[in-house]
Amino acid sequence: MKNSIGRFVPQQFKPFVSSSDYNNHKRKLIDEKKRTDGFTMLQSVSDMFDKLNITDGMTLSFHHHLRNGDFVLNAVAEEIKRRDIKNLKLAPSSIFPSNAILVELMENGNVTDIYTDYVNGPVAEAISKGKLKGMCVMHTHGGRPMAIESGELHIDVAILATPTVDAKGNGTGFIGKSACGSMGYAESDLRYADKVVLVTDNMVDSIESPQLDGSYVDYVLKVDAIGDPNGIVSGTTRITKDPVGLKIARDTTALLDELGMIKEGLSMQTGAGGTSLAVAYYVKQRMLEKGIRGSFASGGITGYFTDMLEENLFDELFDVQCFDLKAVQSIGKNPRHHAMSGSRYANPFDDNVVDKLDFVILGATEIDLDFNVNVTTDSHGKIMGGSGGHSDTAHGAKVTVITTNLIKSRLPIIKEKVTTVTTPGEDVDVLVTERGIAINPRRTDLLEKVKNSKLPVFTMQQLLEKAHSITGQPDTLKLSDQPVGVVVYRDGTVIDTLYKTN
Repeated sequence: MKNSIGRFVPQQFKPFVSSSDYNNHKRKLIDEKKRTDGFTMLQSVSDMFDKLNITDGMTLSFHHHLRNGDFVLNAVAEEIKRRDIKNLKLAPSSIFPSNAILVELMENGNVTDIYTDYVNGPVAEAISKGKLKGMCVMHTHGGRPMAIESGELHIDVAILATPTVDAKGNGTGFIGKSACGSMGYAESDLRYADKVVLVTDNMVDSIESPQLDGSYVDYVLKVDAIGDPNGIVSGTTRITKDPVGLKIARDTTALLDELGMIKEGLSMQTGAGGTSLAVAYYVKQRMLEKGIRGSFASGGITGYFTDMLEENLFDELFDVQCFDLKAVQSIGKNPRHHAMSGSRYANPFDDNVVDKLDFVILGATEIDLDFNVNVTTDSHGKIMGGSGGHSDTAHGAKVTVITTNLIKSRLPIIKEKVTTVTTPGEDVDVLVTERGIAINPRRTDLLEKVKNSKLPVFTMQQLLEKAHSITGQPDTLKLSDQPVGVVVYRDGTVIDTLYKTN
């Protein structure tokens, strides 16, 4: 378990839960929660609020598998606004630009606290400006189920968009007009919320191998549409064509090969960005050249990895969320493409997948001389993302590689100290830029393997000086002293504070 980095922490946040407390609470809730008397059909969102007596101060949770195409969170927000319910806590696993209605609810005091793993768009901007009266608590994708299952994050009502629901209340994301694929981030909410509502636009008689167990479901609401699946693709899911990104990807692959990571049975994860997928492409070429096959790839899955599965370059895929519609189609038909829960993916107290990764390729908004990485705020301190699985995979993988341009928008990515710590430097092993590679001094084993390498290996300080020789020394950012949120490590430890910006 990681320790706090030692920055200011608001007093209401305490350190992480012990494993014994976590397991005792988890067993108790699993025993108490299951039901055998079926579910109740709801007539409308308004009927849901009446039947569940949703009132001031409650905590409502949602998942983000429809990403920027989700309609359910916004429909609930409209009802909150109409009834003028106050002081609610919302716990969506992520928030996207389409959820802009939440800004008005924050300003009116309807929503006072937000628990999430990632937020961008108007809601992120409003939180940064101090419009949330309480706090924004930013978990990791593994830390969120840990918080829910340990009782740290208690959910009164989980409202889960579900593409298909059957007569027993079982749910799946594999089929239906709004199919989103894996629903991994909904499973802890399903099992541990006091009450669970599945919102669907497709009812069927039965579902073979459901993802969501109907014995945990209290209510089902049938609506015309839960979302637009085309919104699942938010951001690039194609290999970059940028020469700089391709150079970074080639150097990353060459480094991984020299480190002995491209081997029979390898396991890996990348993000869905263009450079990350380019790394996957070059790794694939090395695998073909060597005639080797990987054991698994994991995380949010794209069509690129489903193609590799079809080509038998991996034995299995473990999928917590589908990043594009090709992945959605694959998970419903390929028995080697497995859906997994957020807890199985990255909960530090579970038998998780990230701890079995050989290497992971991640990005960075900023990285500092101590290898701390920021993907939560921009260089001005404004919230624009969040850890998601960044910290989880960085901790779990044997080798964690950050790939990024040395300079973006005329600003150096390397800082003496990052604006916000998302992933502690002790979990980060390598930085690869187009102008050189830096290896964390903690990893003497990796440094030994590349001591005779022809790759451009520098210290982080040397790369910082390279960047400054091009951009000059940036001005020091001055943040306000008003906290608007906290960054929570995967074990529940608060490792940094988010401050109000102008």
